[in-house]
Amino acid sequence: MNVVVFDLETTGLSPERDGIVEIGAVRIVDGQVDEAQRYETLVRPTTADGDAMLIPWRAEKVHGISNDMVRASPTIHEVLPEFLEFVNGWPVVAHNIGFDAGFMRANAARAGLNWNPQAEYCTVQLSRRAFPRERAHNLTVLAERLGLNFAPGGRHRSFGDVQVTAQAYLRLTELLRKA
Repeated sequence: MNVVVFDLETTGLSPERDGIVEIGAVRIVDGQVDEAQRYETLVRPTTADGDAMLIPWRAEKVHGISNDMVRASPTIHEVLPEFLEFVNGWPVVAHNIGFDAGFMRANAARAGLNWNPQAEYCTVQLSRRAFPRERAHNLTVLAERLGLNFAPGGRHRSFGDVQVTAQAYLRLTELLRKA
């Protein structure tokens, strides 16, 4: 079981109108989280045209990433080739993969690059299969359900969410395999 677990923090919900402000990722190699193989960077958000974009206060309230924090960070066009090299075509996992992969597809297309992981797996969908009677499947609830904890200050920051998503993925696949 070799996958790349990743998470994005953004300025909003639209891959066409909003920008990425943080990327976090870790590899699971042979069924084990390998934190030595991690990717983590803040990103200075830009519009689809490459113009500077400010982080709205509503988004900052969620993830705590401010305009000051990203002022000296690289843009997505600078970061994307490096991140795609890290993914290296491996299968990817995210909590609500449609959101994160949608941002990756849109940004890769704008940069003339390809977002083409071998497969995309979603821990929300796995949670729904593993816990069909439960209504909530957000990452906080799933972590509680599986007995996982976020690092202090890690919730709604890319790498903190990735650490929990990676553990959740391993536990969910094991639960589903046994079922």
